Amino acid sequence: MPSVNTIGTGTPEATEPTAVRVWVAARTIFLELNDGRVVAFPADRFRILKQATDPQLTEVQIELNGHALRWNFLDEDITVCGVLAGRFQRPPN
Repeated sequence: MPSVNTIGTGTPEATEPTAVRVWVAARTIFLELNDGRVVAFPADRFRILKQATDPQLTEVQIELNGHALRWNFLDEDITVCGVLAGRFQRPPN
């Protein structure tokens, strides 16, 4: 049975994993999730991130209460649920 939260109305809603921390090392994006998991993916799996410099990759922010990653300079947004579902733009190398 999935864990549930009640939001405002008292209606149960399934808890979706969200990012609480993000960092970049060796062109790999790491996410620490609110459930304690750490997941990672290579930047090269996304077209815009593949073209980014190493300093540009580190300019990532957590947005939308942990549901998205944002690179302002690159104008790139990636959802946490998309990463967890394996929805990447490019096949693995």
